[in-house]
Amino acid sequence: MSEPGELGERANAILDEVERAVVGKRDVLELVLLGLLADGHVLIEDNPGLAKTLTARSFAAVTGLRFARVQFTPDLMPSDVTGSAIYDQRSGELRFQPGPIFTHVLLGDEINRAPPKTQAALLEAMQERQVTSEDRTRPLERPFLVLATQNPIEYEGTYPLPEAQLDRFLLRIRVGYPDRDAELELLARRMERGQDEVELERVVDRDELLAMQRDVERVHADPGILAYAVDLVTATRASPQVQVGASPRGTLALLKLARAKAAVDGRDFVTPDDVKLIAVPALAHRITLRPELWIQRVEAEDVVRDCLDSCPVPPVQAPEEAR
Repeated sequence: MSEPGELGERANAILDEVERAVVGKRDVLELVLLGLLADGHVLIEDNPGLAKTLTARSFAAVTGLRFARVQFTPDLMPSDVTGSAIYDQRSGELRFQPGPIFTHVLLGDEINRAPPKTQAALLEAMQERQVTSEDRTRPLERPFLVLATQNPIEYEGTYPLPEAQLDRFLLRIRVGYPDRDAELELLARRMERGQDEVELERVVDRDELLAMQRDVERVHADPGILAYAVDLVTATRASPQVQVGASPRGTLALLKLARAKAAVDGRDFVTPDDVKLIAVPALAHRITLRPELWIQRVEAEDVVRDCLDSCPVPPVQAPEEAR
């Protein structure tokens, strides 16, 4: 087990290296890293050209993980993702050919463009880290992270993700446009580099990343923090603006991400601020608003913020104080 400060240093080294490719979005990159350290999947929803694919490739390169990309289209079949049996002429037998899902970081590009049965091919892999195909179940190698993207402005010919699949994403992120200074820095780096591609150095390898995930599991959360997470999720269910509130999986997501945030900040205990910082990306995509609110342009993110304002915040308590 490494010291809390040591894990934080390595996490920030990963972010520093990824930020060489993705400029001016440190807060977004940190959320992706939290998802990776918490052993969860990330949905990035934003406009084209905002480095969604580059972000996935960069994290895979910096952490030394295998990377695969699937472009989701209306004619994509489940076997195109999971793999299928092919006839081996030499042996005269059927041989399973693994699909791109057998990797460490899987980028599902424009995931909402594939039909529901292809989207469903990911469900078992995302939740149980295994693939059942050709009457056999094959485990996926850890770590396994699905980093999916979808475009929020083009809905023609798309298939919205069902709530069951949205709930399996640990968090949803919206990147947003960079500010003026960051965009100028992006251009300056491109001029200096003389090429489009950014060559990133590996900061940690697979075994080190798995060790970091195990260290996150050792971060302390006192009973007050656990009660705060439960109260926050319960508030989403009780909100008059909500048709379906966040599930218990959302409560677990709050805890996992808050512990990862504490570890990245170099602490071995969770504070209420950790929960506040990750509440919106962890819970908003798990909430279904009442239909009449769509016309009023109320968003799930606003509901989570209202719940944060209404829930009493517990006092900060370090592990030694808890004992």
